Amino acid sequence: MGMLGVWNMSFMGYCARTTLPYAEALLKLPAHIQQLDMESNGKYVTRDGLEIDYPVGEIDFGEPGTNGQHSFFQLLHMGQVVPCDFIGFVTSQHDLFIDGENLSSHDELMANFFAQPDALANGKTSDAVRAEGVRDDLVIHRTFHGNRPSLSLLLPKLTAYATGQLLAIYEHRTAVQGFIWDINSFDQWGVELGKQLASKIKDNLFDGRSNPDQPVRASNPSTTRLLNYYINNSRDTTCDATNSGLTTVTTKTYGDTKRTAKSMNARPIPSRHDLTGKNGKLS
Repeated sequence: MGMLGVWNMSFMGYCARTTLPYAEALLKLPAHIQQLDMESNGKYVTRDGLEIDYPVGEIDFGEPGTNGQHSFFQLLHMGQVVPCDFIGFVTSQHDLFIDGENLSSHDELMANFFAQPDALANGKTSDAVRAEGVRDDLVIHRTFHGNRPSLSLLLPKLTAYATGQLLAIYEHRTAVQGFIWDINSFDQWGVELGKQLASKIKDNLFDGRSNPDQPVRASNPSTTRLLNYYINNSRDTTCDATNSGLTTVTTKTYGDTKRTAKSMNARPIPSRHDLTGKNGKLS
């Protein structure tokens, strides 16, 4: 997978890729891959400090299963080329078979898992579109060129062991790409500058809360204007800013959160579910 990543990025020029787990339990896996890869290989110099003159560091994103199909698959099929990683499982953690249906919920989901890579690879010709009786002026809009790269990982079942395998293979991909690109995948200096500037902004905010009659001055006119707008429109007139610095919004949010948590804890834990039909099963 590391070699494929280098090929797609540095040779084919594909600047983004997407992770598509067909399992709701892996909802946060794309975000993890995003953090893992972009924080590790988002560099512009080699380990020896030479500026890189070849493309490195993809933009990683993704969504689980059919969520992604209804948010960005339009671009995957007909926009810019984005290599895709499809992740599926033979056995579901919670397979649901409803009375009167021919397939279980997992089979319905996996039908999409198998169909989407085929659609990306093979597309749909204009002749095939015309054969369906589509008007000539719409043919071009419903033609898919295909030839879009993807890979499919099909695992037996989503278990702790399988999750570990997935995490390991993606960490391995990131490290391999870093080795080949001659960059250090194990430092993240890029996150430091924003933190340093945030520390200075906090001083500006304290000054603004402590001296409400004096406008704050940040490092540039744009941030100065935004900061003053933020301070002036979030000020709590009943709050002693010199002691707490809390705003009306902060105080209200804290109170709402406590009340919500108390209400949630008071609810009884359900003893059964009502997801099955008369003869259905939830395994």
